[in-house]
Amino acid sequence: MNKPLWEPTRLKKRDSLLEDFSKFINFKSEYNFKNLWKWTIENPEEFWTNFWDYSKIKGDKGKKVIQYNKVFNKTKFFLDSKINYAENILKKKTDDIAIHFLSEKGFEESISWNNLYEKVCKFSGYLKTLGLKKGDRVAAYVPNKIESIISFLACAKNGIIWSSCSPDFGTQGVVDRFKQIEPLILITSDHYFYNGKKINILEKVQDILKQIPSIKKTLVFSYDENQKTNFKDYVNFDKALNQSKVDEIFERFEFNHPIYILYSSGTTGKPKCITHGAGNVLIEHNKEFMLHCDIRDNEKLFYYTTTGWMMWNWLVGGLATGSSIFLFDGAPVYPKIDILLEYCQNKKINLFGVSAKYIDHLKNENYNSKKLDLSSIKIITSTGSPLAEESFKYVYENIKQDVHLASIAGGTDLVGCLVLGNLYSNVHKGEIQGQSLGIDVDVFTNEGKSTKDGDKGELVVKKPFPSMPIKFWDDNDGQKYHQAYFTRFENIWHHGDFIERTSRNGFIMRGRSDSTLNPGGVRIGTSEIYQQVEDIDFITEGLVVGQDFKDDVRIILFVTTKNNQELNEEKVKLIKSRIRINCSPKHVPSLIIKVPAIPRTKSGKIVELAVRKIIHGEPINNKEAIANPEVLKYYENLPQLKL
Repeated sequence: MNKPLWEPTRLKKRDSLLEDFSKFINFKSEYNFKNLWKWTIENPEEFWTNFWDYSKIKGDKGKKVIQYNKVFNKTKFFLDSKINYAENILKKKTDDIAIHFLSEKGFEESISWNNLYEKVCKFSGYLKTLGLKKGDRVAAYVPNKIESIISFLACAKNGIIWSSCSPDFGTQGVVDRFKQIEPLILITSDHYFYNGKKINILEKVQDILKQIPSIKKTLVFSYDENQKTNFKDYVNFDKALNQSKVDEIFERFEFNHPIYILYSSGTTGKPKCITHGAGNVLIEHNKEFMLHCDIRDNEKLFYYTTTGWMMWNWLVGGLATGSSIFLFDGAPVYPKIDILLEYCQNKKINLFGVSAKYIDHLKNENYNSKKLDLSSIKIITSTGSPLAEESFKYVYENIKQDVHLASIAGGTDLVGCLVLGNLYSNVHKGEIQGQSLGIDVDVFTNEGKSTKDGDKGELVVKKPFPSMPIKFWDDNDGQKYHQAYFTRFENIWHHGDFIERTSRNGFIMRGRSDSTLNPGGVRIGTSEIYQQVEDIDFITEGLVVGQDFKDDVRIILFVTTKNNQELNEEKVKLIKSRIRINCSPKHVPSLIIKVPAIPRTKSGKIVELAVRKIIHGEPINNKEAIANPEVLKYYENLPQLKL
C-alpha cells in the first residue's frame, strides 16, 4: 500500500483558502477535493464568476461569463468585461518589498510596492512618448531582474504585447522567435552571470538587430547599477525611466486582449508563437496561487526560473495576491549547491518552486539541508518534467518533513497547470494530487474513451477553459492552433502528455505522448523507466528512446554515471533487473549505452525527440532550442545501434 508521505492536518484544511472559497460558494466540501472539482466543471459559469469576486479582480466583470461556440477554442470567457492586468498587479500601495533580487554574484536589490507602481507608470509614459500603442509588440532579451518586470508591467498597462527570451538563447534562437512577431522595441541588459562567468549580451544584439528590421529602438539597463556601462549606441533604460513623467491612466481592455507571446520549445521546427490573454492568465494564476497553493496577502514567493520559461510569467502573476516575489539570476547550484535553499532561509520564503531536475540533482549529490532553517517554507512546487518517486521521498527525508510537496504539470500552452496540488489531498510518492479547478481534465484511451483508474492514456481537456491561448501569432486561419491541440480527438484539447490516473484521484506523468515507446505494440511512458534508473546510486541521469529495428521498436537507454564510472556488464545487469522487477519485461532496454552528457532544453527538459532523430539519421531543425547542443554529437553513428 502506498502510504502518504504527507497529510494536511485538519487545521490546515479548515484554515485553507480552498475551504474558505467552498464556504464563499456555499459548497459543503467535507474536505473532498474531487467533489469540489466536479462541482466546478459542472457549473463553470458559477465557478468562474464567483472566483472573480473571491479573488477581488479589479475591473468591470460584465454580464456574460461564458459565450459558448461549437468550436472548442472559439468559446470566450467574460466576453463583455474590461480589465487592466497591471492595475491588478499593482493594487498595493505600501513601502513593503514587492520584488527582491539576488544575483549569483551575491549582490541584491529590492523595490517597494510604491516604487514599483511609480516606475511602471513612468516607463508606461515613456512608451507612449515613443508612439507605442495597444497591440504593438515589445521584445525583451533580458536576465531575471526587477527592470524586466517593470518593463513587462508597463507594456501590460498600455495594452502592448510583451515577449521575452532569456540571454542564454543564442542569436538564431532569439531571431527565430522575435522576428515572427515584428517587435518595435528591444529591451536588453549589458551582461549577466552564469556559473561564475560574466557573459556579454550586447555582443549578440547587433547581429539580432540586423536580422529583425522591425526593431526601431533598443533600450539597455545595467545588470549591476554600481558598474555603469556606456550605452552610446542604445537608449539608456534608467535615464529614459527617470526622465519620464508618471502616467497613471490604466485603460481597461477586453478580458482576452493579448498580454504576452510565449514560444514552444522549437525542437521540432520553428517555435510556435503562443499568444495569451490578460484576463485569461490573471484569473488562472489567481486560482492556482490561492486555491491550489494556499497563497495569500503578504506571503513570499520564489520560483527559480529564467525569463524564457513560462514559470517567470507565472511567478510575476503571484504579485496579484499581494505576495512579494523573489528573483534569483544565475546557476542554481553556484557558488554552492544550496544557494537557492539558503536564499529561502534568509528571506523566509513561503512558496519555493524549482524544476524536478534540480531536486534530482540534490538527491544524486546526497545533499541534506539539516544545517538550514527552512521552517518558513509551506509548499514546494516542482515542474518541468515528472518528479520521480524517489525524489518525492528524498524531499521529505532530506529537505523538509512537514511541507506540502506539489508536483505540477501544464505548460507554456496555458501558462499554468492542468494537474497540481491542493490542501485537501494527501501527498503520495510519484503522484500529482489532482486536477485544476474549473478545468475538465480527463485521461483518454486511443479510442477517445475515459480510462479506468490505473490505466494509462492521453491527457485531455473536454471543455473550454479560460487560460487556453487566444491564438498563435500569424496563424490567421487557425490551422496551426487546430493542429497543435485538436487533431487527435474531435473538439477535445489533446495536451500531448502520456498520463495515468490513480485510485486516489491522483495523476502520474508518464512522459510526452510523442516520446512514448511502443515495443511489441505496448505503449510505455519514458518516465516509468527514469523512475527506476535514477534511483540507482552510480547513475546521475538517463535518457530513453525507441529505435526502429527489424520491423519493431527496441528500447535504448542512455545514461550518465557518477564520477564518470565505467558501465560494466554487472552494472548493466543490475539496471535491467531493477527495471524488469519494478516495471515489466517489456520495459527492459535492449541496449544501455553510457554517454558523457544528456541534451536538454533551456528549461531543463530532456530532449528525447532530438536524440531519437539523430539515431535514425534525421536532421534536427532547431538546435537553438537546446541548452547544450554540443552534446548531440555523442549520439551520432553509434556502432552499438547498428547491430
